Amino acid sequence: MITKEYITKLLNEHLGNGAVFVTGVRVSSNNEINVFLDGDTGVTIADCVAASRYLEKNLDNEKNDFSLDVSSHGATTPLVNIRQYAKHVGRDFQIKLNDDTKYEGTLTEFNLNELKLEYNTKEDKLIGKGKVTVIKQHIIPYNQIKESKIKLKF
Repeated sequence: MITKEYITKLLNEHLGNGAVFVTGVRVSSNNEINVFLDGDTGVTIADCVAASRYLEKNLDNEKNDFSLDVSSHGATTPLVNIRQYAKHVGRDFQIKLNDDTKYEGTLTEFNLNELKLEYNTKEDKLIGKGKVTVIKQHIIPYNQIKESKIKLKF
């Protein structure tokens, strides 16, 4: 039987420490293999084809009957790797924490431990009536994030 761990190992051998990296591998009980790749500057069709050919070459089709699909991570798929945040600075995110608290804002900074979201809110004026727009920030450690999605604008 083909395992997720074995596929991940093969992909890491193929990709090394390059600009393209694995963000997900699924292997069903009937050996349907789905691989998801992302890259520091994106993923091309050529990247997916090369990974697919490498896997096909290293998986014994005589011994294991399988189907293989290699694709990019996808714009609506939650981010799973800290490395993915680099190319998304300046984009709007919706983040759900482990306690189900939700935050929305623009990713302004990130490092190996946490990210910073910036958002606008309306608050009462200190003097007089009405509201004023205030820019606020949330610093969120990665270990508190349950799901992190890019908010697409149309």
